[in-house]
Amino acid sequence: MKRNALYRASYATPGTFVTRLDLPRLRYGKLFSPLPRRHQSTSTTSAETPSSLVSRMKTLFYSTSFVLALGIGYFYITDTRASAHRWVVVPALRLIYSDAEDAHHAGNRALKALWNLGLYPRERGDPDKAGDLTVDVFGHTLVNPIGTSGGIDKDADIPNPLFAIGPAIIEVGGITPLPQEGNQKPRVFRIPSQNALINRYGLNSEGADYVAMQLRRRVREFANSLGYGLDQDAEDRVLDGEAGVPPGSLVSGRLLAVQVAKNKWTPEGDVEAVKSDYIYCVERLAPYADILVVNVSSPNTPGLRSLQQSGPLTQILSGVVQAAKNTNRATKPSVMVKVSPDEDSDDQIQGICKAIWASGVDGVIVGNTTKRRPEPAPTEYQLSPTEQQIMLEQGGYSGPQTFERTLDLVKRYRRALETRPLNDADPKQSQASVEPESTTSAIKQKVGEAFEAGSRKVEAAVSTAKPTAGFEQSKVIFATGGISNGKQALEILNAGASVAMVYTALVYGGIGTVSRIKAEMRQEMKLSGSGTFATLQRFQNSQ
Repeated sequence: MKRNALYRASYATPGTFVTRLDLPRLRYGKLFSPLPRRHQSTSTTSAETPSSLVSRMKTLFYSTSFVLALGIGYFYITDTRASAHRWVVVPALRLIYSDAEDAHHAGNRALKALWNLGLYPRERGDPDKAGDLTVDVFGHTLVNPIGTSGGIDKDADIPNPLFAIGPAIIEVGGITPLPQEGNQKPRVFRIPSQNALINRYGLNSEGADYVAMQLRRRVREFANSLGYGLDQDAEDRVLDGEAGVPPGSLVSGRLLAVQVAKNKWTPEGDVEAVKSDYIYCVERLAPYADILVVNVSSPNTPGLRSLQQSGPLTQILSGVVQAAKNTNRATKPSVMVKVSPDEDSDDQIQGICKAIWASGVDGVIVGNTTKRRPEPAPTEYQLSPTEQQIMLEQGGYSGPQTFERTLDLVKRYRRALETRPLNDADPKQSQASVEPESTTSAIKQKVGEAFEAGSRKVEAAVSTAKPTAGFEQSKVIFATGGISNGKQALEILNAGASVAMVYTALVYGGIGTVSRIKAEMRQEMKLSGSGTFATLQRFQNSQ
């Protein structure tokens, strides 16, 4: 009876069913809450499948789109042809950094960091592969005739990222024997309406030993990437040419120029002390350079430009040339001298050229910043009050307005350096360098006229005015100052330069500037149907 009552009690509670196992719980009054009834589902498995499939498809679509956007963004922003480099990055740097020098350092730090991450901007598609811009310089065939001037990478922090954006020549420095801070800040000023700069850096440098350490590390890392190791023997293998690339640039078809200068406290009147400064730099840096550049033209180091007088310049350059020849390397670096655009009288140019020939220097870089202040462009343009004030700042001016002077100087140096000047005191030199007057005059006249008419006539001059066997090869000219587009680069090259170098154009145009200039050069040559400036190089190499 009692058991039947319990069973009846269990049925008295709707939704529950008590078995024998539940009896003890009922006995102690701890019956659990009723379990909910399970009702038949109104959906089926087949009805759930389309919904979950759509969800998965959406997730896949969004994920793929995100990855694709990242990939496209990566290829775009790391391509030097991307317009964002000129129209977004440069204005952003100017907006964030009111001081031009701070913007410069920020840009260099960014390039270095991106290089280390493998996200650096580069020239994609190898546009130089066609060989239409090749040029022969110091026995090397360069992939193009564009370079970057000294001052962009003062302490050799970013030569690799700079080579990646397209130039065939990178000039690092200027580098002084001992570290020096340069002039007091602020020392760099923008003139945006003119795309120009005024700077009075004063050759701030970490010193020759620091830069030599930077370049040595770079060579050893390159050697290690080839499996040579990281020791001195590995370094020597690269420097002696075993890797098959120039020992400075470490890139086929490109050269690294290293600019050296004296410390500001070395008295310019003591020529031997000045020469010792340059030799100190050469002894430490020459092993890692394809070209050594002797800077005697900075307008921001007191007394430096006085060293361009023929006498002291010959002594200094002779010392540098001899030190370069003593470099412990299979091939020796070439030596160039960088001259001021302000020393432009005929006597000054002739004196510099005389020193170049007498010392055995291989070439000259025509141009640097100028102490002069050109008229604004376009004509009658009125600078803002702020820019008018900036124009009164001390320092060297650089910008597109200096181009015409650079072009004129290249022509004058080309003519002056075509033949070695006669030295009556040296009969041996006279016998080696003097050609029959009719032959020399004919060559100089025809080539000079061809410079004015363009590269097609240069080629004609080459074919009709062959030099005699004893004619001495002329010096190489690089040009810097106001070059900002492909048309100007071609004008400079057809005037007699082998390389056109940029600085301020890169500051205002961004890292795609070199690619843009080369593309404009190709377009100009295509439209004109003319030959290339390489005809001039064939003329020089045939001598």
